[in-house]
Amino acid sequence: QVQVEESGGGLVQPGGSLRLSCAASGRGFSVYSGGWFRQVPGKEREFLAYKSYRDGRALYADSVRGRFTISRDGDKKTVYLEMNSLKPEDTGVYYCAASGHSRPSSAYDYEYWGQGTQVTVSS
Repeated sequence: QVQVEESGGGLVQPGGSLRLSCAASGRGFSVYSGGWFRQVPGKEREFLAYKSYRDGRALYADSVRGRFTISRDGDKKTVYLEMNSLKPEDTGVYYCAASGHSRPSSAYDYEYWGQGTQVTVSS
């Protein structure tokens, strides 16, 4: 069983930066890929990025590529999402998730989810 918990959300001005953290606990997280999703009211949860447990490869959604960076610390227990050049349309609840797949680009590929952290981009 794996548990994940997000932190680091908040209010930021357009063009600003935030770093989200996803702390994992439980056995076996090192063999799970870590991913980030975003959800706004009335819309499906949107894939943003994952980092594969198998080879460390990262994949980004078109909407965040070049602005967001996903990383994982050396002991593989924390996954980060560095967000730069934030836009108002980046506002939403951000979720961290863990997947046993090596290339998990869909929400259906993830077994464990955090509770989410709110990110608001506004002046």
